[in-house]
Amino acid sequence: MDLDDGRTVLAVDRFAIETLCYRVVGNELRFASRADELASGAEIDPQAIYDYLYFHVIPAPRTIFKDVFRLPAGHFAVFSQGELSVQPFWTADFQPLSKPDFGTLKSEFLQTLADSVLSQLDGGKAACFLSGGTDSSTIAGMLARVSGKKPASYSIGFEAEGYDEMEYARLAAKHFNTEHHEYYVTPKDLVQSIPLVAGFYDQPFGNSSALPAYYCAMMAKQDGVTKILAGDGGDELFGGNTRYAKQKVFGVYDDIPQGLRTALVDPLLLNRAAEATPLLRKASSYVRQAKVPMPGRFQTYNLLERLGVAEVLSPAFLQSVDQASPHDQQAQVWAEPKADHLVDRMLAFDWRYTLAEADLPKVRCTTQLAGLKVGFPMLDGRMLAIALKLPPQYKLKGLKLRWFFKEALRGFLPDEIITKKKQGFGLPFGVWSTRNAELKGLAASSVESLVARGLVNNTFVRQLLDQRLAEHPGYYGEMLWILMMLEQWLQQHAPSYKI
Repeated sequence: MDLDDGRTVLAVDRFAIETLCYRVVGNELRFASRADELASGAEIDPQAIYDYLYFHVIPAPRTIFKDVFRLPAGHFAVFSQGELSVQPFWTADFQPLSKPDFGTLKSEFLQTLADSVLSQLDGGKAACFLSGGTDSSTIAGMLARVSGKKPASYSIGFEAEGYDEMEYARLAAKHFNTEHHEYYVTPKDLVQSIPLVAGFYDQPFGNSSALPAYYCAMMAKQDGVTKILAGDGGDELFGGNTRYAKQKVFGVYDDIPQGLRTALVDPLLLNRAAEATPLLRKASSYVRQAKVPMPGRFQTYNLLERLGVAEVLSPAFLQSVDQASPHDQQAQVWAEPKADHLVDRMLAFDWRYTLAEADLPKVRCTTQLAGLKVGFPMLDGRMLAIALKLPPQYKLKGLKLRWFFKEALRGFLPDEIITKKKQGFGLPFGVWSTRNAELKGLAASSVESLVARGLVNNTFVRQLLDQRLAEHPGYYGEMLWILMMLEQWLQQHAPSYKI
């Protein structure tokens, strides 16, 4: 937006549902929705590659290109007389009700949810993603209620044990009488679509759920859908991720008086003897993790750090980056919300890293690739207002995840979906890459190219491909995926890049 006084103002919404990138060249401000549209002559930023390997995405404000930046969620930029300033226009401010009335809140929640879904309809065929989880099933049900017509639902399955939850999608489709469509993704599909999806993004993107989301969107596009609704946001607004309960358990350690911790708990459990004793080993691990201050405790199982930064990445590459940068950024984001309770601060943290940086780009870009528009009813401002005023115990009651959300929908959703274990569109890439030679070949050639670029250590790659992947496909398959998608992006956008 250009103002009368000559200033230019850029802004993105509170969840960065739509993105905006910018670059200052001389006294000129250039901006676009994609980083690669501003990248002419720009170099690849090694720090962005490190951030990608750490987060599996490149969090704003950095992009893969030096001197090209992306506005973080809830931020605006002002450009005036050759100078640019960036700051937040909104910060999460939790004001939990002191005397909540469940009945009143339930009625408001259900009406707001219905209004949010209705506001997203474009007049075309009513349609939604349907994984069989709580969020997508809720959107399917509300779509059936408010659209005045039989909505279409689209689900992806996998013929791999532990990954397919089509039975729940079918249950929801039957319960809400949707026009249901299914597609089972195969290893051959991945081989064909990985280069396409990786290259479509404006920078490396490592969320493996992008592939099933793409096939789901393609199925809807071929069915004549112009806009599809997604359930993203329910977990993060109302307390549905398992890590919230886990971190609450770790928080019990902080409630122990400091003197008792110092004099008794720590000496008893933080020693080699405790770690070697089966009965004490788990307690020792608990204390060690509990002593890590938030948000660093979230990264206790960070894949790159668990595997060993120096084991995975080349010395030359590591000399070009600041390994502390991701930690520093997370600490800043963690401190920003106005929140008195741990669960609320965790929610706001996920609004930035899980939603704005990972899940929303996953859905937004894959639907764009398929030729569809997408709507996120859960992230309507009216839904956010409810989340900000719900008491923490309504989100996490004891260790019960999103207690209010589920209780408010009881009787609307099938009980089996309310009580099911969370899964989503998880991709069995690791398992398939041990069984399908063509898929493993694509992955292997990709990571070997990263060795040739000077990014990754050859010893690690050989161990990953020849030993570790077969030992634990799910765990090591994730790192293989992250590396493969990086190389697939580089091949199409920066083929000559080397350290």
